[in-house]
Order: sequence, then C-alpha cells, then structure tokens
Amino acid sequence: MCAMQKNTTPCYYSEYLDLTRFLDAQNPVSGQYQEEEAHDEMLFIIVHQAYELWFKQILHELRSIIDIFNEDSVDEKYHGKIIQRLDRIIKIQKVLNDQITILETMTPLDFLDFRDYLIPASGFQSIQFKEIEILLGLTMKYRINFDKKSFYNRLNDKDRKYLLNLEEQPNLFNLIESWLERMPFLERKNFSFVQAYQSALDQMVTRDLEIVKHVDYLSEDEREFQINDLKNTRAGFDALFEQKVYDKLQSEGKLRMSRKSILGAIFINLYRDEPAFQQPYHILKKLTEVDELFTQWRHRHTVMVHRMIGAKIGTGGSSGHDYLSKTTQNNRFFRELFNLSTYLIPRSELPQLPEELERDMGFSV
Repeated sequence: MCAMQKNTTPCYYSEYLDLTRFLDAQNPVSGQYQEEEAHDEMLFIIVHQAYELWFKQILHELRSIIDIFNEDSVDEKYHGKIIQRLDRIIKIQKVLNDQITILETMTPLDFLDFRDYLIPASGFQSIQFKEIEILLGLTMKYRINFDKKSFYNRLNDKDRKYLLNLEEQPNLFNLIESWLERMPFLERKNFSFVQAYQSALDQMVTRDLEIVKHVDYLSEDEREFQINDLKNTRAGFDALFEQKVYDKLQSEGKLRMSRKSILGAIFINLYRDEPAFQQPYHILKKLTEVDELFTQWRHRHTVMVHRMIGAKIGTGGSSGHDYLSKTTQNNRFFRELFNLSTYLIPRSELPQLPEELERDMGFSV
C-alpha cells in the first residue's frame, strides 16, 4: 500500500535544500587581488561553512534542552529526550573534530596564498559559536582576561547587542545547577545524607591513613608524601560540609557551582544504579562529554593554528597560538562535574539508606 502524499505542492530536492543559493555561497577573495585565485581558499571556506551549519544544529538542540530545564520542575518523561539531544550534540562535535583533518591537508604555504586577504576576519566573529558558549554557561564573567576585552569589540553593533542580551537569558549551566539543587533525597525526617556521607568519607580517609602509616614497602619520603596527600584530600572534602569554607573557595573563583548542587550531583553519582537516578546520571555524563569534546576541539584547533602560522599574530588580532592555548583549558563549562570522581567512595561503603527512601528511588509500589 502506497503512503498518502500530504504535501499539495511537489517537493523538489534542489529547491528543498535551496542548493542554487547554497552552492553559490563560496566566494574566494584572493582572485580579487591576484591574477590567479588561491586554490585552497575554496577548501577553507567550505570547511568553515560546514562548521557554521553544524553550529546551527547544536544551537537547535541546545535551545530545546534549555526550554525543558527552564521550568520549576523537570518531568522525568523528558529525561530520555534530553539524553538523546545531548548525544546528538556529541556526535556532531566528533564530526567537527574530524573536519580539522580535512583542513590539515592544506599546507602553511597554501594558507599564505590567501591569508593576508582575510584581515580582520577571524573565528572571533563566529556569532553562532559565541552563542553556543554563552548558552552552555561561559558568560563574560568566566572568560580569560584577553577574551573579556576582545569578545565583543570585533563585532558589529547588531551582533554585539544580540549576544549581550543573550548573556542575561537562562543558560544551561545555571539551569543544571538549579535542577541539582532541587534533588529531593538529601534530607529526610530521620535521615541526613550529608551526615552519613561525611561519616563514610572520614572512615575511608582514616583507614587509608592507617594503611599508609604501617605498610613496610614505602620509603619515609613516599610515606610522608602520601600522608600529606590524604590530608589534602580530607581538607578538600571539608568544603562540602562547611558552607563558609565553600563560600570562600567560590569567592576566589576556585568553585562555581553551588555546594547544594554539588551534593546533589554526588548523590546521583553514588546511587546511579537506582532507577530514579539512572537517567539523571547519564545527563550529567553527557554534559561532561560535551565539555570534553569542545576542549578537544579547541586543542586540535590550537595545534593546527600553530602548524599553519607558527608564532604569528592571528588575523583577528589575538596572539594566535598562545591565545588559543589559554582558552583550551580555561574556557570550560562543567568543571565541577569533572571533579565529582574526587568525592566518590566504593559501593561497598555507601551509606545505608532508609527503606522508605530506597523504595522512593526504586519506583516501588
């Protein structure tokens, strides 16, 4: 049986994709200044246009995820959709990383054939990538100093106004933080997860200290190093249980997420096998993958730029390779989610939860 045609006007492939306009959108500038157009400029344009198309799709997915989280509560029925769309972003990011290998078929001399005709155009002016960064939570406050000065001053008034307004809108970082803060299982009438967890951590560190003090295969220097390391670990744990200590670290810029949201994320990670937390755990895991792949993309881009222009200044006026190296590690989105493994304890030492709480997490009836 044939499918019923729902469109009243025939859909033609090239018209649907607007190919006439799309394939006429590559306009190398080198031919305007020299007798022969630089051959590799076409590749340079197409790769960057492909980037912008994928950025558009990432933004499409990101906005839909933000809309779901931008509610007083997030219905569990949407968790699967969030994971699916984050996974799609991740798959696109892997394509973005692979595209760099295509651009690397161009040699530094090939690039020099047209590079000086591009000034002052640069990746600084990719509005969509800036929008992705802002929607993920990398607002002006958290950028490196050069970025704070240069982020907007290379844009026209329209684009600058649009991005400044976007900084005032809900972003995924803040919405995830609020979602984690609403995690309902940390405190119950006769049970405090925070107290039980603190006790389990103390026992673990105390036991490890005793082991280090008495094993006979360590030299005295090694023993002292490991003891100090365990004491530093315990001091790091203390911030979780002392709001004033945590606030001080936040004011120094060492932590960004709230203490309550971190405790919520720890609970989800520790009890990820419970039915109620299997999907929230995967949401947090996907967010770290998004962050990791953008970090990888920045790193690969940095290496490629170094290879192409060496220590030259970038066309956008930055220090080129040096600038990109700094943004690779500093411009991160979910650093605290990466650090969660610091606070994990073995399953065998997890605090015993009240029967009522286990029943709630297991959807038992």
